[in-house]
Amino acid sequence: MQEKELIPHLYRTEFRKITSVLAKTFGMEHTEVAEDLVSDTFLLAAETWGLKGIPQNPVAWLYTVAKNKAKDLLKRDAIFSQKVSPHIQYTTDEKHEIEIDLSVKNIEDSQLQMMFAICYPGISSEAQIGLSLRILCGFSIDEIADAFLTNKETINKRLYRAKEKLKEDKVKIELPSDTEIDKRIENVLTTLYLLFNEGYYSSSSNSVLRKDFCLEAMRLTHMLTENENTNKPYVSALLALMCFHASRFEARIDSNDELILYEDQDTSLWNQELILRGEYYLNKAATGNYLSKYHLEAAIAYWHTVTGKDADKWPRILSLYNQLLITEYSPIAALNRTYALAKVYGNEEAIVEAEKLELGNNNLYHTLLGELYSTIDTNMAIEHFELAIKLSRSAADKKVIKGKIIKLKKVKNI
Repeated sequence: MQEKELIPHLYRTEFRKITSVLAKTFGMEHTEVAEDLVSDTFLLAAETWGLKGIPQNPVAWLYTVAKNKAKDLLKRDAIFSQKVSPHIQYTTDEKHEIEIDLSVKNIEDSQLQMMFAICYPGISSEAQIGLSLRILCGFSIDEIADAFLTNKETINKRLYRAKEKLKEDKVKIELPSDTEIDKRIENVLTTLYLLFNEGYYSSSSNSVLRKDFCLEAMRLTHMLTENENTNKPYVSALLALMCFHASRFEARIDSNDELILYEDQDTSLWNQELILRGEYYLNKAATGNYLSKYHLEAAIAYWHTVTGKDADKWPRILSLYNQLLITEYSPIAALNRTYALAKVYGNEEAIVEAEKLELGNNNLYHTLLGELYSTIDTNMAIEHFELAIKLSRSAADKKVIKGKIIKLKKVKNI
């Protein structure tokens, strides 16, 4: 791999690891210092490797340089050394110099601990996702801005406010006690769930970025399953849900990066390995006596991977949606249930149920009603599709809906 390709790749894989370790070493209030040190390390790599060539072990080179930069900072800046002293024992005596541990275990532990710190309920879910993308996933501010369809300034302000809140509330980078984990892990799972959805249902036109978001959410969730303190059944259920959804990723986007709806997907493109992995984690989740929303959503996602004409498929999906709405009601889950209802009882009954939801400001609501009315009332279908276009933020979604309107008009000679 050439230098111009290697550095961006290593930035994505190693930035998060070194940043998590340094942030843990310095303390949450000095996370920006950790980020700056790691960014400087990669800048030096770009300058040095371009002149002298790629070192034999690029990762080891990055770790060594980052360690030295951290140590130099502590030696050079006495004030900073005093600030971080509550977190580390440090002396300028070389025999007792700080050891920055970049072992595999400490990297994993630091990222896990950082995950719990970032998913602090005192900051907004958008800020939690943003910080997760930046610190735990190594995404640039530009990429995060692209995902949220906003600009760098907005993202920088959002992350700055979140970091200030974490400092103000003295949030520590540590794994909570067992009893505290049970209280806080739900917030962690919600953040990972939203992070995955930001990729899977993103309004961004960058399909590569979308996939990376999903993979990062899966990586972090898998990390939770690998730790005995956080390996809970509902964590496995969430990972199963992600695996089932991710298995259809390649079938959802065509060669022009346009969205392909579920009914039109080429099932041969579904990733069978991910489906099997999803089944493994869903079975693993079937322990204990707590049925979470992730269990139910994972089961729904599983049935969506079932191919062929299985008579039980849509009735089972509808039944699972009924359970999900009782467990934790959400308007979007109710909307998705309506689609399953149409498959089981027909479009007319589904329309009656959908219109009860009164989600007039939601583009997905109007898209679904457009679909349901397509075989019943063409004018109503077109009206809903046009409203969906107005409300949609995604250019890809708008293009798909416009195609449906054109198709309807051709059939009816409008």
